[in-house]
Amino acid sequence: MQANGNTVDEILANLPEDRKEAFQKLHQTILDNLPKGFEAAISYGGLGYVVPHSIYPDGYHCKPIEPLPFAGLASQKNSINFYHMGIYADQKLLDWFVAEYPKHSKQKLDMGKSCIRFKKLDQIPFELIGELMQKISVEDWISTYEKNYKK
Repeated sequence: MQANGNTVDEILANLPEDRKEAFQKLHQTILDNLPKGFEAAISYGGLGYVVPHSIYPDGYHCKPIEPLPFAGLASQKNSINFYHMGIYADQKLLDWFVAEYPKHSKQKLDMGKSCIRFKKLDQIPFELIGELMQKISVEDWISTYEKNYKK
């Protein structure tokens, strides 16, 4: 689902009313815990948290005009989806997150490779997402990305 807006502020302003509060709280949690160097931006047409070209000029290998993605948020048909490339790229981080999740939410973890789907908005583990965001610095993410993905 494409985000409704061309800037971060437009996306946040154009959210469905029933999701606005939870989505904005999740966005703020991410911002409050986003390590230095990452920034909120439009990434692949949605709300992303990226390594800007000013830090990593090569951009994303699939589409170098795009900054290097790290995390993202989307309001989908049935859920708010949070994407975190670190849990896809780092097995130890994934294992930590999966072990911690039940301590923060009664809801069963609904997760794909890098996508965590929140269908019950009152069960979003904001504190855990904040902790997750703090686990990888920009330098660590660039190193992991280059090791795993860059050809």
